[in-house]
Amino acid sequence: MGDPGFTIKRSEPTSGEVRVELAGELRFAQAARAWSELREQVLPVPPGGLVVDLSEVERIDGGCMALLLELIESARCAAEGQVELQGATGAVQEILALYEREPADCINPEPKADSTLAQIGAATAHLIHETKLTLGFFGGMIRAVGAALRHPGSIPWRNVFPLAERAGADGLPIVVLIGFLVGFIMAFQGAAQLRQFGADIFVANLVALTVTRELGPLMTAIIVAGRSGAAFAAELGTMKVNEEIDALTVLGLDPLAYLVIPRLLALLFALPILALIADLMGLAGGLLVGIIGLDLSPTAYIKQTQSGLAPWDVFSGLFKTLAFALAIVLVACQQGLATSGGAQGVGQRTTRAVVTILFFLILIDAGFAVVFNALGL
Repeated sequence: MGDPGFTIKRSEPTSGEVRVELAGELRFAQAARAWSELREQVLPVPPGGLVVDLSEVERIDGGCMALLLELIESARCAAEGQVELQGATGAVQEILALYEREPADCINPEPKADSTLAQIGAATAHLIHETKLTLGFFGGMIRAVGAALRHPGSIPWRNVFPLAERAGADGLPIVVLIGFLVGFIMAFQGAAQLRQFGADIFVANLVALTVTRELGPLMTAIIVAGRSGAAFAAELGTMKVNEEIDALTVLGLDPLAYLVIPRLLALLFALPILALIADLMGLAGGLLVGIIGLDLSPTAYIKQTQSGLAPWDVFSGLFKTLAFALAIVLVACQQGLATSGGAQGVGQRTTRAVVTILFFLILIDAGFAVVFNALGL
């Protein structure tokens, strides 16, 4: 049983074509060494093309034929010219017919690096496309809200309170914990500085103002964005790729009125309540530090909190939560309804929704801070 032999010759030197002739018996036992040499001769394929001639092959088994066809497929993917398999007869032709298949698209084509200008152009085109989708969504929302005001019965009100429960009551434990820890940490950090001036009692003012005006509403919105915002985007994205959104449209239902507005109403109801609870827990955390770490009496701490905290401080934070809720729902639902590409698309849009929501929450909070400061509020 001899080793497989092969020869290489160029039939037309001017064309650059390479012709590989295989001869002898091709068995799987000799495949590793034979194919290692053959791959060196075949790849890379010259521009003029490659011809593999099997006319002198006496015998070939299925394993060698599978490896040969895999090599030919790799050569076709890498070649600029043509790659052909010729000369098979008799039993060799029968094995070839058994294993041969239609040429498939190259699974892993060699990537080509884009120029900087091409990357800028692609990013710009993507940004324009996303902007169009966003503007179209907000325009559709305005139309859907107008239609809902004219026809309140078109809104599935039965879905609002279950959604509010999912976004609000189910997230209450983490909001309570985070709110308490924020107040606790703020009191500790503030006490370390105020103690230098003998002003320990003013820790109550620091905690009350910081928690009610800024950290309570903002931290609550961030928690809800991570929980409910991601859930909204994933739910609507899954419905989109499963064509459930198209089914609603076929049934004559507006997806924005049927899916987005109930979520908006639920979060507008739940988020201020969660923020208020977070404020109370933050004040409780500060009170605990005042009693244990600063040796203040509960009565003194509570009276100092009342003297330093105005009703507007609480209401301004709750007012911001309405804007936060609007941003969370609209961004999450817009990203969900723009999903394409199956499970991977759902994951990408969910991630993008959370990141975008967090950016808008910080931006909205900064805007409120500037406006309130300018108005002296």
